[in-house]
Amino acid sequence: MSDIAFYAAVIVSMFAIVDPLGTLPFFVALTEGFSQADRDIVLRRAVFVAGGILVGFALFGRFLFAAFGLTLAAFEIAGGILLFMVAYDMLQGEVARVKLSAQDREEAIARRDELSVMPLGIPLLAGPGAISLVMVYEGNAGSDPYLILATFVAIGITVAATYVIFRYAQRILRAIGRVGLMAMARVFGLLLAAVGVQFVVNGVLALAPHF
Repeated sequence: MSDIAFYAAVIVSMFAIVDPLGTLPFFVALTEGFSQADRDIVLRRAVFVAGGILVGFALFGRFLFAAFGLTLAAFEIAGGILLFMVAYDMLQGEVARVKLSAQDREEAIARRDELSVMPLGIPLLAGPGAISLVMVYEGNAGSDPYLILATFVAIGITVAATYVIFRYAQRILRAIGRVGLMAMARVFGLLLAAVGVQFVVNGVLALAPHF
């Protein structure tokens, strides 16, 4: 795979697994009743937390392999299955209908800092699937600096795109609507399913000579 194709694959896969468009209704519901200033604070902290988690696993994921005696092939198979499960949910499910009561909204505002970390930063944005993705891609990059950089570029682009999408959440929801969000979720789900299957195939082929 050429460097350009690898970069494209990592960026598209990262955006698909983080799925800011699919997470958009959660953000809108959880910040309903917030002032714009409060909503901006939650947004900035959520994307910072998500980006930090993904960068951390991209940097230190290979050390986790060594510490627990894991092989990249085994993690590719496990990560591929996990990605496929996430993709299946995206293909089958609907955009969640989340509505907060007045009491829930007051509690959410009081817990503004907690909301930005959980559930928005983790696991809605930086979930197990996204963490698995960055670890597998970094493992496949080897020692090639251009390929190693691809994961961090993908994280940066995805986090920046998430910030912009959430910043204009209300306008996007009005423009796209639920049907549009559902259609996009299914497209990204299909792409992610293909990535998951490819991870499993790569892992199985890597392990095959040992049997």
